[in-house]
Amino acid sequence: MSAHTHARPTSPRRRRVGKSIALHVTAIGLGSFIVVPIVYGVLGGFKDMGQLSDNPFGLPSPWKFDNYLGILGSETFWRPLFNSTFIALMTALLVVVISAMAAFVFARFAFRGREFLFTIFAMGLMFPFAVAILPLFVLLRALGLLDNPFGVILPQVAFGLPMTIIILRTFFRTIPREVEEAATLDGCSAFGFFWRILLPMARPAIATVSVIAIVTSWNNFFLPLVVFNEADWWTIPVGVQQFSGQYTEDTARVLAYVVLAMVPALAFYSIAERQLIGGLTAGATKG
Repeated sequence: MSAHTHARPTSPRRRRVGKSIALHVTAIGLGSFIVVPIVYGVLGGFKDMGQLSDNPFGLPSPWKFDNYLGILGSETFWRPLFNSTFIALMTALLVVVISAMAAFVFARFAFRGREFLFTIFAMGLMFPFAVAILPLFVLLRALGLLDNPFGVILPQVAFGLPMTIIILRTFFRTIPREVEEAATLDGCSAFGFFWRILLPMARPAIATVSVIAIVTSWNNFFLPLVVFNEADWWTIPVGVQQFSGQYTEDTARVLAYVVLAMVPALAFYSIAERQLIGGLTAGATKG
């Protein structure tokens, strides 16, 4: 018998099991960072200040429904919700319409300076929004767009164009030239091909950029805060900030407002998640 003992090599199955356990532990750890604050906020909205102080992490006893019911019956919640929805939908509509036409030109037409002009659009991705806020405010004031929803919609459209054009152009270039040639032989004009054939084929990509535009607009806090002075046009992020400032001493009511403000975004994402992922991968899987 040899004096030296040799360690047994780890079997492939053991390595797979170890890797699976590590992945599960990591996923649970990361998920807890997201789930625990949400659960704390939901339960905190059903408490009063005394319960939050004495039992911050326990179940409410008794359950207080007044915080949620009071907010649901108040215009301070529904008005910002309507404003955010209107601004997000208008932003997405304009971004998609303008970007689709620009991406079609960049993808299907050859002209002098095309790549240079496309590079100019792409450089917009490197332009930080915070740098533009002061000149943007001066411009909006000169145009009379302060306290006007289009004072938020138009800048959001401008900053949303670079990424949207890049995504749509990449998708449009995957459509075979044979499809366009067949449409031209059938008497279809360039705009007819764009409207009747290209856009229907690009629905996954259009859905993807629409979701991105809506989510970006919904989460925008800085621009609406600068543009809107009147409460009539506050959006959900601004409404949360103003509500938390108004009810600084009532943390339970603030938690209830924050939870209700999250519900529309979570509901929208749960519906649009599959379309978003499918649209992002559609261009890569096309041959």
